[in-house]
Amino acid sequence: MNEILLKIFLLVLTISIFVASQKISSKLTFVLFSPVIVTPLILIIILETFHISYSTYASGTWILTYMLGPSTVAFAVPMYKYQDLLRKYLKEILISLSIGSFLAVITSILFAILFQLSKVMVISIIPRSVTTPIAMEYAKSLHGNPSLTAVFVMITGLSGVVLGPLLIRLLSLKSPIAKGLLMGMGAHGTGTSKAFEFGELEGTFSSLGMIIGAFITLVWVLLLPSLTPLL
Repeated sequence: MNEILLKIFLLVLTISIFVASQKISSKLTFVLFSPVIVTPLILIIILETFHISYSTYASGTWILTYMLGPSTVAFAVPMYKYQDLLRKYLKEILISLSIGSFLAVITSILFAILFQLSKVMVISIIPRSVTTPIAMEYAKSLHGNPSLTAVFVMITGLSGVVLGPLLIRLLSLKSPIAKGLLMGMGAHGTGTSKAFEFGELEGTFSSLGMIIGAFITLVWVLLLPSLTPLL
């Protein structure tokens, strides 16, 4: 197949699988049928079956990666709508996100130490709880591997989408603010999409958790040089 046609095919295929999985998910509400889980699995099977390299797939679907930036910025719209509520709970938001981002950095470092990962791997895994566009730029600035970072972010996001709702039920969380911050900090963009399924308020605070949590995470890394000697 012509290389250009192959890239177009991969783009159309990705969008088609996602749309189809959305329709399936609307009828089968079980979390494992979520589009963010089904779509990557089907694509991996197809790429492996037809021996299509990741670089070829990435070059054909670059527009989707590019749109991560604008879509992240778009989350600011509902945040503006609920700005009074955000200011009211600013203290609680900052405290909870600071603790959450700190734990994300520490567990990433401990994971790297436990499995004796290389310097590049350490740098690439630390921003796993930050939304993809910011995480990739962070890894790139510290000479990590942005593609590897994207994989870790995806794994974290998928795990958060599965475990987040279970944790919400387990802890009997009723507050939309608590639900939103949990999903945003724990599963960033993917979690925010899920949070908007709970409600607009949950999605708004998830957006806030994702964005502010990303910046706090970077601050923690700068303040923890003794715990990140490889950096």
